Amino acid sequence: MLDLDEMRGLAQAAATDMGTPLSFAEEAMIRLAVAVSVTSLDAAAVRETIAAALDAGVTVDEAQEIVSLISGLGVHSLMISATILMEEAGTRESAPSDALSSEQQALWDRHVGNDPFWIGFERELPGFLRSMLRLSPAQFTAFFDYCAVPWRGGRVRARIKELAAMASDATPTHRFLPGFRLHLANAIALGAGRLAIERTLELAAAAPPHSGTR
Repeated sequence: MLDLDEMRGLAQAAATDMGTPLSFAEEAMIRLAVAVSVTSLDAAAVRETIAAALDAGVTVDEAQEIVSLISGLGVHSLMISATILMEEAGTRESAPSDALSSEQQALWDRHVGNDPFWIGFERELPGFLRSMLRLSPAQFTAFFDYCAVPWRGGRVRARIKELAAMASDATPTHRFLPGFRLHLANAIALGAGRLAIERTLELAAAAPPHSGTR
């Protein structure tokens, strides 16, 4: 069982600088990220956190960028299943080829290449990107296109987006350690200190219960 204490321990070991606390508006954006996560989704809680974020000075464009970012949580289904599917398919005649076709290699070079972000991503989820490419080049392309949307706007600082993503990976109903470690490292590289990270984990722990959406 993966619990918050384990995640908190990883964060404390990684974040050696205390840094600065989150501002009121930054906290509001992370609360919003937690509330709109598909694993916490509740319309009343979403309405409450959106209203609170706007009252805190968060703009509509910033709120939309946070929602767009967290809507990508569903790709974790791909992250866990793609490599397992390839492993299971390996014993069957219908298994996709191990070798990339020239078209698949061109997609890999275009989207992954030597990008430091995706190199770090590969360390946390080894084999996922290549497995997804071999299973479905269309899904591979769509994955990159969709995940890029909230990063193109630049409304919300990258540090806060990384903390928001980290929070969504630490909620009681969705503790996803590969994503948590990746976003933790990115947030620290962007200047997040222990004060901001620990507060982010507190906000994640206080995620609304997923009571259903009518």
